[in-house]
Amino acid sequence: MAETIQGPRIYAQETLPAGPTWADAERLFAGLDVNRSTDVRDRAILMLFAIYGLRGSEVAKFRLDDIDWEYDQLRIPRAKRREVQVYPLLPSVGRALTDYLLSVRRSTSRREIFLTLVSPYCPLSRSGLYDMVAARLKSLNVQCAHHGPDSLRHACAARLVAQGWSLNEIGDHLGHRSTSASRVYAKVDLLGLREAAAFDLGELS
Repeated sequence: MAETIQGPRIYAQETLPAGPTWADAERLFAGLDVNRSTDVRDRAILMLFAIYGLRGSEVAKFRLDDIDWEYDQLRIPRAKRREVQVYPLLPSVGRALTDYLLSVRRSTSRREIFLTLVSPYCPLSRSGLYDMVAARLKSLNVQCAHHGPDSLRHACAARLVAQGWSLNEIGDHLGHRSTSASRVYAKVDLLGLREAAAFDLGELS
């Protein structure tokens, strides 16, 4: 009998991106304490996830040499494209990185930027970054399917959709290899979808 029961048809990219809202991201930053070393470091990390949409592996490998202070640029080796992508270093992100580098990061021969805060001061791993982001989102009771760094990439993409960016622009910003990887974010523009659903199709309706 079980073999005769047919399950519902599941379409590719049927669900919405499983990330927090941008309002949740703002709450995340608002809860950081500028006087706590952990929060100073994590603020810079969270900005790279939420503003630039970087992946966990890209932040874990982020090095001192990747910041061009003279020209206010970030040079990010993208994990999927296997090439360096240049971003403008926003003033807020520059301040967050400067605060961390000058007041928190210990002097070491390691070139990775983000290190643990206790000896032997090793680079933060992808799993360490995941645990940090997940713990902070869960502490705010953020309701989303996933709580790691990729969830902040989703929040970043949804914000860009709301600002009117094209899928090509969003894909470039997130370091996608193809436009198809960005299509899922088009569904976040709920206002636009409602307008499309209400459109009079005339004889075709």
